Amino acid sequence: MKALCWNGVRNLNVETVEDPKILNPRDALVKVTMSSVCGSDLHLINGFIPSMQAGDILGHEFIGEVVEVGPEVHQLTVGDRVVVVSVIGCGECSYCKEQLWSLCDNSNPHAVIQEKIFQYPTAGIFGYSHLFGGYAGSHAEYIRVPFADYGAFKIPEDIPDEQAVFVSDGVPTGYMAAEMAGIKPGDIVAVWGAGGVGQMAIQSAYHLGAERVIAIDGLDYRLAAAATHGHAEVLNYKDTNVLEALKEATGGRGPDCCIDAVGMEANSTGIEHYYDRTKQFFKLETDRPAVLRQAIAACRKGGTLSVVGVYAGFADKIPMGLFLNKALTMRGGQMHGQRYVPLLFDLIRKGKIDPAFMLTHPMPLRKGSEAYELFNRRTDGCIRAVLMPQAS
Repeated sequence: MKALCWNGVRNLNVETVEDPKILNPRDALVKVTMSSVCGSDLHLINGFIPSMQAGDILGHEFIGEVVEVGPEVHQLTVGDRVVVVSVIGCGECSYCKEQLWSLCDNSNPHAVIQEKIFQYPTAGIFGYSHLFGGYAGSHAEYIRVPFADYGAFKIPEDIPDEQAVFVSDGVPTGYMAAEMAGIKPGDIVAVWGAGGVGQMAIQSAYHLGAERVIAIDGLDYRLAAAATHGHAEVLNYKDTNVLEALKEATGGRGPDCCIDAVGMEANSTGIEHYYDRTKQFFKLETDRPAVLRQAIAACRKGGTLSVVGVYAGFADKIPMGLFLNKALTMRGGQMHGQRYVPLLFDLIRKGKIDPAFMLTHPMPLRKGSEAYELFNRRTDGCIRAVLMPQAS
């Protein structure tokens, strides 16, 4: 089959690879019909996540058709149209039973690698380095889905593909970001990052009761999308003092909740930007935490920070004095997608959340490298490029 493979930093090629097979009786094989690029993929492509190997297949946000099931798969049948959650959970460990799917004890076969970095292993993730299990990704014609009864969900007939594909990752990540923020009716919420996850966090924040949501980004087309589709107020950090603007917008109090939907490749301005870029370039820190710093500084006293932007390891100059003395709460994590899929389908059906506008660039798999170039450079109004492996 054809698949989009990583062969080095910003070196992607569509190659012919071996077809996947059922390896475990709980596996299913899925013919991929849509597979979206994701902002967290850029950390792989730009060389910031360790343990990638030449030939690794990228991609983790996808839908498709079930073409084969193992003998112990009971919830799926051949021909089902399914969305597959990007995080892999076994369904039987204590974390999965507590709906903390991204902390699964059993789905990462390379747990020993993770323990050296994180002290404890976390779940496997499709197409996201050998640190997270070495699973083949979804930018391919076919994919093996382990623990299929727990990770693959039948898509309701009235939910179109262009909405369903983002329920794999972007929508549940954004919803979990808003949920972790502890939003109460009347709250003012600031969201850093107006990419796909940020857009979904904005819509979810309003659903959970926010009175106002303020989106912060450096790209006018993404801010326009946040205003149009999410009804957010917007700030462009390139021409605005974000901290002063947030104070002014909240009567000097600061937002009640701050969401970091950016993570380790955050851009900023002035000396901070060059400091972080230089230290990251020379591997003196793994992450550029400009957004995290800003969120800590901006949040009102006693407020909550929600972090879903991906961080890899160590970050510098985090203002812990502010965090402590302002009595802030911080929550973070990879999303527990299996917890949210049925709820999100219901919210989409009711029009409370609509991710379809994010599909700005449908492209065949053979243009996968071009899709990531477009997405990485944030050109041509690209919010999400979605690959169609079955298209010519």
